[in-house]
Amino acid sequence: MKIRSLFLLGLVLLTGSVTAAGTSVEYPEGFRTWYHVKSMVIQPGHPLEDPFGGIHHIYANYKALQGLKSGDYPDGAVLVFDLLDYQSSNNALVEGKRKLIGVMERDAERFAATGGWGFEGFGGGDPSKRLVTDGGQGCYGCHTSQKDSQFVFSKLRD
Repeated sequence: MKIRSLFLLGLVLLTGSVTAAGTSVEYPEGFRTWYHVKSMVIQPGHPLEDPFGGIHHIYANYKALQGLKSGDYPDGAVLVFDLLDYQSSNNALVEGKRKLIGVMERDAERFAATGGWGFEGFGGGDPSKRLVTDGGQGCYGCHTSQKDSQFVFSKLRD
């Protein structure tokens, strides 16, 4: 027991905190090769324009795709919200600069305080620019309106 306690204490000293490492959502490397769920554009006048105005692409890893199909998301499901600015060019809306990458990671135990989902935003898509500073409570507050779909807004297209 003492050896295990000393090991955990050493781990805390080396990493700074077990809790911080255990509840963080990682940057989703390679997400653009995942299943593309949908795209949409939030334009001026939409209630979520500030801060989410732009082109949205939603991606799901394999476990999240299974959740979208069944309505039951297993631990390890990850959904990515890729938000890009847009410009009008030649009567078309075209992608501009990336604004952020939003991530939802399912782990019912680690993220119990936020409905079983961890939330993170990466400013400009930069893995070092974490935007969520409240443990995901702000994101979760909005997602509670989707409680019947396990807090997920996106649906599969037919």
